[in-house]
Amino acid sequence: MIATIWAWLSDPTNWSGSGGILAQALEHLRLSGIALLAAALVAVPIGLYVGHTGRGRVVLVNAVSAFRAIPSLGVLFIAALLLLPRLRGDLAFELPSLIVLATLGIPPILSGVYAGIGQVDPAARDAARGMGMTSWQQLWQVEVPCALPLIFSGLRSSMMQIIATATIAAVVGLGGLGRFLIDGQANRAYDEMAGGALLVAALALLIDLVGALLQRFVVSPGLTPATRR
Repeated sequence: MIATIWAWLSDPTNWSGSGGILAQALEHLRLSGIALLAAALVAVPIGLYVGHTGRGRVVLVNAVSAFRAIPSLGVLFIAALLLLPRLRGDLAFELPSLIVLATLGIPPILSGVYAGIGQVDPAARDAARGMGMTSWQQLWQVEVPCALPLIFSGLRSSMMQIIATATIAAVVGLGGLGRFLIDGQANRAYDEMAGGALLVAALALLIDLVGALLQRFVVSPGLTPATRR
């Protein structure tokens, strides 16, 4: 089985064309990137507000738990049934998938932002107030920089979950690496299915590595665990 999977992965014909591995990987990244952006636009402001003010903590915890319990495939079918009659073209299929993926990506970002802001040393906040900073300045100049490690952790976790789940987009006829899983199952091409699954895992790990490198350059060295004493 390993030999047949490797033969499928190493076949140059499987990498070329609009339905090839490279094109499908780029489409997978496009859908995942849009979903991550949408999730961040919702989760980051809410996490900053709750972490900074302390208001709505109970609601936030319950909301995160509820979002994590949502069945992705079931929501995809419901969203598709509701939106297909109202939309035209590719958007009729893309929007339901993006709604599901963004919903899945919200909880890790919410948790990371809220926890990051909440764990800021109270002494740093007191020092900022003593310097005459406004609440807005305290948030952006003190709390957010200190919270960046956990914020990045939430974003990276969200992206990995989105990439892993974006395979469901193929269920409604979209592209992405999930195409190999769906088509392989339909054709009983198990080497294609296994190869597609490996590609999804490799893509998630690669993007997480890129996120880790970006975090290393953005986050102050004094905030990383290795430099704390």
